[in-house]
Amino acid sequence: MTTPFDLSGKTALVTGANTGIGQAIAVALSKAGADVAVAGRSAPTETLALIEASGRKAVNITADLSSTEPVARIVDETLSALGRLDILVNNAGIIRRNDAVDFTEEDWDAVIDTNLKTLFFLSQAAAKSMIAQGAGKIINIASMLTFQGGIRVPSYTASKSGVGGLTKAMANEWAAKGINVNAIAPGYIETNNTAALQADENRNRQIMERIPAGRWGKAEDIGGAAVFLASSAADYVNGHILAVDGGWLAR
Repeated sequence: MTTPFDLSGKTALVTGANTGIGQAIAVALSKAGADVAVAGRSAPTETLALIEASGRKAVNITADLSSTEPVARIVDETLSALGRLDILVNNAGIIRRNDAVDFTEEDWDAVIDTNLKTLFFLSQAAAKSMIAQGAGKIINIASMLTFQGGIRVPSYTASKSGVGGLTKAMANEWAAKGINVNAIAPGYIETNNTAALQADENRNRQIMERIPAGRWGKAEDIGGAAVFLASSAADYVNGHILAVDGGWLAR
């Protein structure tokens, strides 16, 4: 019995799916019925095995997303391996931490290039294919820092604020062409990117005190939101930033 959340017959491309949130999203999409290509620098051995364990096809695309150089190839390889591209999840991202007064141009450019520039041009490349087939779903991974300023992460905050704006801008142009562009803003999730915060006893306590759910999120908490936005259940959802944050923004 099919449901609006059934992704059978769909294909997805997820960036940065080696571990953490990207891996959880890729596996959730496969469990909902989608074949999944994963793109990133590191070999996603575990992720590929988990996708295949769901009975779906898994494809690895090796690519360095710190520049736009591999963008066209990533889309071409996805189309070649899976026949079409229905869902793009722009998850790949990096973070650099330093006081704003000491932040370097090198760290600024590295974060903006990966988190914002590559995201846009990969979305553009995917959209061309999606427009041709008359439908598609693009899901960007935003952040609590899409809404807030954060501490000691100026380039990350700028990039994720930009992701929120781009999500709305792309939705405005592509909704009428059958493409839904939305974003997920994870709260404080236990991943490699937040390891430093978890290890900081004082900062970890401050974070926990503000989360109504009383815990850090797990990567798997993001999977269901991704399946929803990738599915026909979200066909009339455009330009939305869905916070999955344990209530952080409500407090």
